[in-house]
Amino acid sequence: MHPNNIHNASYPFTALTEVHAPLNEYVHVNTYGIETINFADPEAVLHLNKALLKHYYKLADWNIPEGYLCPPIPSRADYLHYLNDLLKRTFPKQKTRHILDIGTGANCIYPLLAYALFNWTAVGCDIDPVAVQAAKANVAATKEFATALEIRHQINNANIFEGIILPEEFYHATVCNPPFYGSAEEANKVALRKMKQLHPEKSILELERNFKGKPNELWCNGGEALFIKRMIKQSVGFKQQVGWFTTLVSKSDNLPKLYKLIQKLGAQHETLQMKHGSKITRVLAWRF
Repeated sequence: MHPNNIHNASYPFTALTEVHAPLNEYVHVNTYGIETINFADPEAVLHLNKALLKHYYKLADWNIPEGYLCPPIPSRADYLHYLNDLLKRTFPKQKTRHILDIGTGANCIYPLLAYALFNWTAVGCDIDPVAVQAAKANVAATKEFATALEIRHQINNANIFEGIILPEEFYHATVCNPPFYGSAEEANKVALRKMKQLHPEKSILELERNFKGKPNELWCNGGEALFIKRMIKQSVGFKQQVGWFTTLVSKSDNLPKLYKLIQKLGAQHETLQMKHGSKITRVLAWRF
């Protein structure tokens, strides 16, 4: 995890439950004598996020509709810390930053954290009208965030940037957490396998009830690789309006073919590596 990430330490549950009392219900001491929650329980994770966002980021209220993804706050903050390093290195004289979040979701987590951490202004966009309304509510809940952040609805599912990036706008960077899976069946199968490993005592039916995420958040035809390829191709038309295009890449096997496409289009690329425990994820960045 990035050295500047405040979540490097373990969760301070005493402080978190003071700012968000409902979290108390989900905190327990594990077999190692450490306070924790059941991370396979979406309600527990929801209340942990509410507490983290209140305690560290001063968000007055944050919520997501039933069934939508509840993001891990530490790793989302990590992406922005590494992006901040990249922007400081390549835009050293710029004091302010303006970013675009592709697929911001109902949680709107990247714009919210971007402003809370670095005072960046941001636009978040999504194809899901319910997610757009929820994201707008999350922004409006804290007055100072409402003046810095904007949420836009992408009405054309085929477009990533067109219809969102307006004429004369400039973004220092775009961020994205792309759909990972290639089908609903693949998403369900992998998620249930992971949850079964965490909770072998639970039935498949119980685990299915805990599985959250809307289709457009989890999967698209062709999965992560095809989605990012589309993004790279469409970025050419906006190369004068964006400093760095970036996206998370979960599967390292996808990187060589993405590098090849970027080079073919005449852009340069960097890969930012993030380590969260035993898990390694990457941010692919390219610019023209």
